Amino acid sequence: MADIHIVREHTLGLAKARKIAFKWAEQAEAEFGMDCAYAEGNSADEVTFSRSGVKGTLDVDATHFELRAQLGFLVGAFKHRIEAEIVKNLDALLAAPVKHRVAKKTA
Repeated sequence: MADIHIVREHTLGLAKARKIAFKWAEQAEAEFGMDCAYAEGNSADEVTFSRSGVKGTLDVDATHFELRAQLGFLVGAFKHRIEAEIVKNLDALLAAPVKHRVAKKTA
């Protein structure tokens, strides 16, 4: 089995990091056919993901993202390509500005 371990530090705080992690999970489901489950906690969240040959977690807190994935034997042959794609997607999400909702004022 091949393992992937990626850590990204950030200064976003948990609320903004949570939005990015949720977006990452949506992309993983849409682009890679992953089954994702999102669990919010008081100080950290966990996204679990899986599909045939792949399972792992993305842990999110106020200061970092930590992704751990285990690749099955056949999928493990593509470890470098899979890891590069995960890094590219996560880094792109971290680089994008987080949109804030603005409450409309009523007169």
